Amino acid sequence: MYKLCQTSWRRTQSCSAGFNLLCDVLKHTVRVTPAVRLASDNGHTFDAMLAKRRAEARRSILVQVSSERSSTELSAYCAQFGTIVSSHHYRVGGTPSGSGEDETDCHYILVEFNAPEEAETAMQSAVFNEERPGVRARSIFLWFRAGPKPQLAAKKTHSKSEVNRAKLSTVDGSRSIKDMELKDLLLSAESIRDQIKVLYEATCLNDLGKRLRFLAVRQMESSLQGIFPQAVAYPFGSSVNGYGKMGCDLDLVLDLDSEAGSQQNRDSRLVYHTKASNINERSQIQRQLEAIGDVLQLFLPGVNSVRRILKARVPIIKYHHEHLDLEIDLTMNNMTGVHMSELLYLFAQIDPRVQPLTCCVRKWAQSVGLTNQAPGYWITNFSLTMLVMYFLQQLSDPILPAINKLTQSATKADLRITANHVSCSFLRDVSRLDFKTKNTAKLDELLLQFFDFYASFDFSQRAISLNLGSSILKPDHSPMYIVNPLETTLNVSKNINLEETELFRIQVRNALWLLDTHDRSTRTSGDDWGLVSLFGNKTTKDRITPQMFFTKRLVDVKDIFEDAAADTGVDNRNRTVKQQVASIQKATREQISKLAKQSDSGLANNGGSTSSGNGIKLKRKAKRR
Repeated sequence: MYKLCQTSWRRTQSCSAGFNLLCDVLKHTVRVTPAVRLASDNGHTFDAMLAKRRAEARRSILVQVSSERSSTELSAYCAQFGTIVSSHHYRVGGTPSGSGEDETDCHYILVEFNAPEEAETAMQSAVFNEERPGVRARSIFLWFRAGPKPQLAAKKTHSKSEVNRAKLSTVDGSRSIKDMELKDLLLSAESIRDQIKVLYEATCLNDLGKRLRFLAVRQMESSLQGIFPQAVAYPFGSSVNGYGKMGCDLDLVLDLDSEAGSQQNRDSRLVYHTKASNINERSQIQRQLEAIGDVLQLFLPGVNSVRRILKARVPIIKYHHEHLDLEIDLTMNNMTGVHMSELLYLFAQIDPRVQPLTCCVRKWAQSVGLTNQAPGYWITNFSLTMLVMYFLQQLSDPILPAINKLTQSATKADLRITANHVSCSFLRDVSRLDFKTKNTAKLDELLLQFFDFYASFDFSQRAISLNLGSSILKPDHSPMYIVNPLETTLNVSKNINLEETELFRIQVRNALWLLDTHDRSTRTSGDDWGLVSLFGNKTTKDRITPQMFFTKRLVDVKDIFEDAAADTGVDNRNRTVKQQVASIQKATREQISKLAKQSDSGLANNGGSTSSGNGIKLKRKAKRR
């Protein structure tokens, strides 16, 4: 990141204040060369990346310390168990108090050894806390208690390289950049192109964030493999597909029998006894998740706030990991999501512009209120990612190939069929893909083209198909239709209603106008430009929304008859209109009061009955037809 921003500021080095600000931000984030993060997941295949991260988790332990200053003492102590490859520090916010943020935060250091056996030796040397009652469960989550330095069995002289490697590689590595810091970084860039790169580097999920997520995967697997030796937890979603940001949730799919389809020894006469499963597969999954939720809540260190959402279309368990500061969603037998994450990961490997562009579009959608963390009728990050992928497919010189090309290039080793009989077979190694783009457009040009493309896209008639790399006639009347690349009978954006679809079209047009009129070359001193103007905080009144076009009436009829002091909820900016509405309300109330008095007097004169103009008497409670 430092090299990137330094390149962006070659023509603005005279602005020492901005440069010092960037250095301060980087100093609190990383102390080693940021190229480590850029090259951390450079494997050609999704499986290779997962294997690399799983191996890192097996070589690592997580230790809670009093502060980052304990890193030297911790490294010296852990050096007796093996060679320390790297160590990473981060903080988890505690209970706010007036004494300051640092005193209420919990500090952790992730220690990576050279071999899994060394990490296992360190875990075996740990003892249980006798001061706190509870179930004694061994795990990779430890605590470095204060006290006299232990007498080591054998003094070992460390070389200079080992001492250097024992230093912290990352300081406060899980901290997300604040909005004001991000704004200053973006304003200090030279162009919108550099702003997109800086945005991606400052907000994308870093190396430590990925390490922590795979520690959660390891804990889930190790807690169940005693009774289910073939149990495997598969991470999917933003944490592994290459488009995650700092603080994103971790999605897990649990498979209790990952070797169910493998060949077994036919000559063996010994067969395991197993529990008969429920005929209803959905009920069986619900009961299994409920039992696993109990294990998580009662026995696993760091796990709390377990919520079981078993009646949903896809049964799920949500829980929070306090040591990792991570929200985790656990489901079972849903391997389609894992293969979808692999497909998106491969797209990112094909062209380096895919991830920064997707990150920028997601950030823009969040800033203008298109996306929301809670489920609803609005567009999701997954649907946005599909829109970006399709846009890159349909260019005159495509940057990404159609998915059908990946399917046609698949070999026998790439064959994947899920338990629901969904074919997820496509080329897994992009190095063997016969596709090279001739498109040399820069990131800022692609961003403008993205907004221009969807500003005129006909969502009312056309559906988006990433398999074909082109649009097709909509199969139904959904306001927005994006064909699921793996389950082609499903609509990825089925939840999005007409109002949110129109809001998306309005916002892409607004973004197109903002980027065209708020360029760095046209700005004056102190004005926002580029992505800052695109992400600027706007109030609700400043936004153009579909409600302005779909509103049925300005004033409800019932509001006319309410008391004058009541708030009608309508902001009448025109004073004349406001006075007219008030006079109508006053006259109406006077007329109603007058009629009520006449009715009461008539009832008193007629002994509880009313008389019409023709002398016909009616009972007060008589029904009128």
